[in-house]
Amino acid sequence: MYTGVTARVSHGATCVTCAAGFDDGGAVLGLGDPRKDPDVCRSARRRGHAHAPALTDLAELVAIPSVADERLYPLAECDRAAQWVAAAFRAEGIDDARLQPTPDGTSTVVGHRPGPAGSPTVLLYAHYDVQPPLDEAAWVSPPFELTERGGRYFGRGAADCKGNIAAILTALRALRGNDGGYPVGVRIAIEGSEEQGGGGFEDLVPVRPDLVAADAVLIVDVGNVSLGRPTLTTSLRGSAGLVVRVSTLAGPVHSGMFGGAAPDPIAALVAILATLRDERGDTTIRGLDGSATWPGAGWDAEEFRTAAGVLPGVAVLGSGSVADQVWARPVVTVVGIDAPPVVGSTPSIQGTASALLNLRIPPGMDPVAARDALIEHLHAVAPWGAQVTVEATGVGEPFLARTDAPGFAVLSGALAEAFGEPTVTVGEGASIPLCNELARLLPDAAIMLLGVEEPEAAIHAPNESVHPDEISGIALALALFLSRVTA
Repeated sequence: MYTGVTARVSHGATCVTCAAGFDDGGAVLGLGDPRKDPDVCRSARRRGHAHAPALTDLAELVAIPSVADERLYPLAECDRAAQWVAAAFRAEGIDDARLQPTPDGTSTVVGHRPGPAGSPTVLLYAHYDVQPPLDEAAWVSPPFELTERGGRYFGRGAADCKGNIAAILTALRALRGNDGGYPVGVRIAIEGSEEQGGGGFEDLVPVRPDLVAADAVLIVDVGNVSLGRPTLTTSLRGSAGLVVRVSTLAGPVHSGMFGGAAPDPIAALVAILATLRDERGDTTIRGLDGSATWPGAGWDAEEFRTAAGVLPGVAVLGSGSVADQVWARPVVTVVGIDAPPVVGSTPSIQGTASALLNLRIPPGMDPVAARDALIEHLHAVAPWGAQVTVEATGVGEPFLARTDAPGFAVLSGALAEAFGEPTVTVGEGASIPLCNELARLLPDAAIMLLGVEEPEAAIHAPNESVHPDEISGIALALALFLSRVTA
């Protein structure tokens, strides 16, 4: 159960990075007011002051293997994580924080503390479920034990998204006044099945819009474009999943007796997949525009190469910039192939072969039309008259944030102050389906995305990690935003 630090400072709140109190007149225990002098807090972060409360929170939460897939981990672990999250937010002033069942059988932690009369309400979103650890042998330290190495903290969910929960808790801890409240109304939604790709909280929201009623929404589930560079994400690519199956024979046959004339379905599948990109790596799906450009901040090719782990001598793909490729253009990734494994295979030609494909769709492109174009393409390019069947597994819409809402400028300024340099805007190749549902329900609200998941975090991969300065910086930005936003 929650054991995070809950001490209060009288006559005010607590600096989110150095735990120094500041009173209503702005005197900080010998340091100055971080709201007026952000160098105080940046200096405190460099000295490592009081990362401890956030890291204590993070260590306790990472220790719970909250993978929302009962084939891999008991769902009781997700319930244990939800109970921890609810208790943590109750301890920080969201007195009614509780578990709300969602249609897929998981729980979202929800709660609301009204603000002073006339103040806006801000919805804070994150998720407590995590990806499975994958190959545990590839982890240098146990995936569910927060471990420090080289100034970073490693563990599954350390960044995505439990580090963001720690940042939110730290900000709320800093802002509570003498009455236990905040300068604005605060609503929380901490989801329990975001990593499963749908069926959870976003399916509940349309029938329970009261749970998300707010004037501004902070989706704390992305990250800075690089370590220490304040970033707001303004677009998300949508996604579509499908399984393509290629059949050429009634069943496997001997490769020595029939090879050379019998059509090989694995070779046919490889030929089909090879048509999805050209020699430069650009997407070549018939009917889809693969030439769009990204208008915001770029992603340095060498930084991308390092973050992605591209091997020496291997090219970064595409005719455009990295930002064009990953934020503005469609792409298909082959995420799985069904064929005999190398070990145990026999010299035979198979009857069928399958692949799981993931299509990423940029804002401005209709996701259903894009998926249908891909399906048509797969059928059209099949060689040798091979029989192709395609099973679609779901579509997620792309998202484009409003940057003209007043709250956007306030948050941009808060991030710049917290990190000490101008805020940039980027896209995100991943999908967060909830954003589109919230945009439909809250057409006048600013929906803004930020978080601790910068590229070095290696989210979804073995040895995921978070840098504590990212937690501190995001926590400070959240606190500044919540103390300044007026609409």
